[in-house]
Amino acid sequence: MNTPPPHPNTPSPHPNTLSPTDADTPRDLVGIGVGPCNLSLAALAHPLTELDAVFYEQRPAFAWHPGLLLDGARVQVPFLADLVTLADPTNPWTFLNYLRTRDRLFPFYFAERFHIERAEYDAYCRWVADSLPALHFHHQIDAVRWNPERDTFEVDYTQLDADGEAEALGRTHTRNIVLGIGTEPHVPDPLRPLVDAPGVPVVHASDYLRHRTALLTADHVTVVGSGQSGAEVFLDLLRHRPTGRERLHWIGRTEAFAPMEYSKLGLEHFTPDHTRYFHALPEAARDRLLAAQWQLHKGIDATTLAAIHDELYRRTLHGGWPDAVLTPGVRVRTAGRIATTRIELHLEHIQQNTRARLTTDAVVLATGHRERPLDRILAGLDPYLRRDNAERPRVDADFRLVLDPRITAAGCHVYVQNAERHTHGVGAPDLGLAAWRSATVLNTLTGKEHYPLPQRTAFTTFGLEDHRSQIPPTRRPAELTPLTDGI
Repeated sequence: MNTPPPHPNTPSPHPNTLSPTDADTPRDLVGIGVGPCNLSLAALAHPLTELDAVFYEQRPAFAWHPGLLLDGARVQVPFLADLVTLADPTNPWTFLNYLRTRDRLFPFYFAERFHIERAEYDAYCRWVADSLPALHFHHQIDAVRWNPERDTFEVDYTQLDADGEAEALGRTHTRNIVLGIGTEPHVPDPLRPLVDAPGVPVVHASDYLRHRTALLTADHVTVVGSGQSGAEVFLDLLRHRPTGRERLHWIGRTEAFAPMEYSKLGLEHFTPDHTRYFHALPEAARDRLLAAQWQLHKGIDATTLAAIHDELYRRTLHGGWPDAVLTPGVRVRTAGRIATTRIELHLEHIQQNTRARLTTDAVVLATGHRERPLDRILAGLDPYLRRDNAERPRVDADFRLVLDPRITAAGCHVYVQNAERHTHGVGAPDLGLAAWRSATVLNTLTGKEHYPLPQRTAFTTFGLEDHRSQIPPTRRPAELTPLTDGI
């Protein structure tokens, strides 16, 4: 596992890239979707030569939020949160090994960057994706079914040509599936009429770079959304518009343009310890807690907030204030077009209970992403799915959908990646937990501890009984005596 990986253009053969020699022999694992989560799984699965795995992705190649690869924008987790390091730092697909193969290890060393640029993370992931022959792009998944006669899943797919047109149909049988279909841009209902507005630039932040030129030349631009992407888009627009004629408006629902919680103990909410604690809570408690933890993952990086203030302040040096309005605590009630060239937003201030109209020439919807619904891709398995009180799929501690015992008795499972926030908490989409989750999936799926995982990962004890059985007796804190009487 310490040997350097092949050059991306000359991938080496690997057992898990080959079709089963017997057409009736199912694969061990089929991955659906190739984003960072399933790419992490594929990288950690690569050395397991006994595992027959294949990954399908509809897109022509790997791409990670290409519309938001702004100059200087950094990933909000340290570079150690790459695809494999936190599960196996000796794996050949680490970020440091990527730098080594590019002769960039010493420049990175002297740069002293713990948080790398987003574009560099994307380039690293593309290097890994180009190097793993188990990945099959241009493959669209059409259906997933359970075959009770063969005790396997059937995965139907369409192979696409370079233009995205159907080229061939195929079917794969597998004992296990892992869904890594990621998230999709979210547009709140009041803003949906804007998306189809002809001739008026209305774009989701995920597509910002493709429309950046038109947005920079628009007379007045409004950014909707007070999270990290909204802050980055606003900063980029601000930096490229003339002093005194910025003509920018930035609004968001949160009561402040709030910094993300980034204290060291606060970050322990993104550890396996907190994930296990959260999963063990009752469903209603999980829902309440998740809603209250928004600032752990929806706030703005303090460095970005400082850069915005610095840029605004710089524009006051010669007198006057920049023509930029920043208003938190505002929601968009309705939206529509004025003729064919302008947009009118009907706003409401949540605390003041006041309303106003804002006319603008372009809108960037920095309204975030949502987990892609699993219903379409799992329609064929719906009779076998077990759901919670809110009709969401139940997910066990090892990231497996809870299915009919007839399926699990056959040793078959469907795993999910970044689709389990309601059961595993705020860490579900966090890149820092991707390698640990992938290792958990592989250990569970194979029944072997290919990747030894830590028993304790946080100084915080999230529950009264957390970790007491995991710490050696000589290092255990004073025991808490459970109360048997009412308080």
